[in-house]
Amino acid sequence: MSVEVKFTVDELRQIMDGKHNIRNMSVIAHVDHGKSTLTDSLVAAAGIIAQEVAGDVRMPDTREDEAERGITIKSTGISLYYEMPEDDLTNLKGEREGNEFLINLIDLPGHVDFSSEVTAALRITDGALVVVDCVEGVCVQTETVLRQALGERVKPVLAVNKMDRCFLELNLDAEEAYLTLLRVVENANVIMATYEDALLGDVQVYPENGTVAFSAGLHGWSFTITNFAKMYASKFGADEAKMMSRLWGDNFFDSATRKWTKKHTGTSTCKRGFVMLCYEPIKEIIELCMNDQKDKLWPSCNNLG
Repeated sequence: MSVEVKFTVDELRQIMDGKHNIRNMSVIAHVDHGKSTLTDSLVAAAGIIAQEVAGDVRMPDTREDEAERGITIKSTGISLYYEMPEDDLTNLKGEREGNEFLINLIDLPGHVDFSSEVTAALRITDGALVVVDCVEGVCVQTETVLRQALGERVKPVLAVNKMDRCFLELNLDAEEAYLTLLRVVENANVIMATYEDALLGDVQVYPENGTVAFSAGLHGWSFTITNFAKMYASKFGADEAKMMSRLWGDNFFDSATRKWTKKHTGTSTCKRGFVMLCYEPIKEIIELCMNDQKDKLWPSCNNLG
């Protein structure tokens, strides 16, 4: 099993000398929402472990009792190398040196008994990745970690995880799946609005602004609305910002009239933007993989972009 190493120790050491290019990121969640598995996938994407073993290795859980119980007890940090695309640098505020960054990813306990570990780690982090199971939704500990993060004035972003459950376990209708995801985002925002701080500004998350990711940590994939907006903007020559706004919320496209509307027209050819352009293409690819239809898989991927 080979691993493509995407950085060397010397490169990592060199980035450590540039203090403006170091970010500390906490990963927080309710217990069993896939936090450690998602962290494994991020570590695999950085070339530290093989993607095939992500989720089984549980890289952050280094203690013997953590391995036995299958839960995170102590905060564990892993340094990752990240090269930010030039297009994204325009939105980056503050000082920086080039486009190479050192991300110190800190996996925090999800169990309520270890809340003190979460508070301590949040005090040294720049941001928090809040992981929520797309089916179970926002739970008690999710609210606790959000309150802790905002109490330490750490801005969160949201990862709606275990998306594979929508496709493989529940087999949800596309519109039902959208409403399920919408409910998760809205419930998280209700909590964040309760504990918001005037000094932080608006701390709520919005898929159309790229502050929400949809992921399947076990299978090693994730996406944001930004990813699809860029792809479709390039493919169809559309405006990226306009595409972003149409891929979430009440935006419907009628393939018969080829027009966007704010309300469903009632015809079978009219579908929500997110459903038609994000959810259904992924569902098609997953179904082809599950049915071992390799001859149709690659043409489908190429057609998507």
